[in-house]
Amino acid sequence: MFNFLFLFILNISSLNYGISDSSYMMNTSWYYQYPNGNIETRIYTDKYFVVSIYNIKDKNFASTKGGIYSADNGYYEVLEFNSLDSTSVGDTIFYSDFDIDIDDEIYVATGIRIDEIEFSANYLDHANPLNGSWLMSGIERRGEMRMRDVNRPRKTLKMLAGGRFQWIAYDTSKKGFYGTGGGTFTAVDGKYIENIEFFSRDSNTVGKSLEFDYEIKEGDWHHKGFSSKGDPKYEIWTKRKQ
Repeated sequence: MFNFLFLFILNISSLNYGISDSSYMMNTSWYYQYPNGNIETRIYTDKYFVVSIYNIKDKNFASTKGGIYSADNGYYEVLEFNSLDSTSVGDTIFYSDFDIDIDDEIYVATGIRIDEIEFSANYLDHANPLNGSWLMSGIERRGEMRMRDVNRPRKTLKMLAGGRFQWIAYDTSKKGFYGTGGGTFTAVDGKYIENIEFFSRDSNTVGKSLEFDYEIKEGDWHHKGFSSKGDPKYEIWTKRKQ
């Protein structure tokens, strides 16, 4: 387990969150670039998080981990996947030194890290209709929509917040990690665009932009377009509830 201090900086000039309320982290993304060119991103939705490290220039994916978080009474994380250490899946990590201060338009949260680093929230868009954690509930194969049980241990999770997206394929029962990819996104007037910054399965995909048509039907996200390989793609995603 890493023993580290992290520091978040967020412009809150138009926000008003309580000190003991974790809602200040909802639907935000965080970004930090190390001197070696590696990038660390963090995405937070209502109660789920994902942390990833990668290098765009080298098209290198290093690691990802994530699961459930809470910041209401101290800060802790429950890991559901970890690409570097499957034995940590299911662990609860408490950050006993968590503290929050507000200074003018700067929001600072402190945890535990050897080197203090400063994350910036470059993309704040709390009103985006696709913000949240989504589980793949349907995928079209050979013209037939095949539905999935979103509560099964084997999941494909997609998280979108603060202008960033990431999907993760994993299995909580087997502690398995099967792949991930992510970057930045826009969703305007039924057009959803992904700008890929990392992809664990195919580094040649890095730098590509994919455009899809989307709509929300009865609360589900219907997603149509073409994959990075040019194959037709029709997926249904359902908001995660547990």
